[in-house]
Amino acid sequence: MAAAKYGTGGPIDDPAREKQVLDTVARAAREAGADPQVTVRIFRDQIEANKAVQRDLFRRWDADPSSVPRERPDLAEVREEINRINGELVRGIAASAAARTAPYCGGVLAAATAHVRHTERLDALHSGALARALRSVCVA
Repeated sequence: MAAAKYGTGGPIDDPAREKQVLDTVARAAREAGADPQVTVRIFRDQIEANKAVQRDLFRRWDADPSSVPRERPDLAEVREEINRINGELVRGIAASAAARTAPYCGGVLAAATAHVRHTERLDALHSGALARALRSVCVA
């Protein structure tokens, strides 16, 4: 998303687009048998994590123009792929209600997060974003 937006003059924060995404996932959650409020909370965390990454990458690219990605993905295509993934995520949220409310959820999520950080070799920016994105997954 950052590479698609950088240099276009388009905003990182797009409240209208965010509302559209959250309304869509709430509707999809109801259809999938998931709690719409929980689903929206999880997606809001995903959106905030993504915006934090975009802001940091924009700062880096402004400071060092040679680090700007050479190719700019088409924003419409990126959003189409995000919409597809969002549908899968909503179905995953619906299917995982018991695990997300279980007392062991936090421990399992922490272990999975550590595994992803290690295997994907996430830097501090992306590790922080991952933590932010997962904040509402486990329901106490």
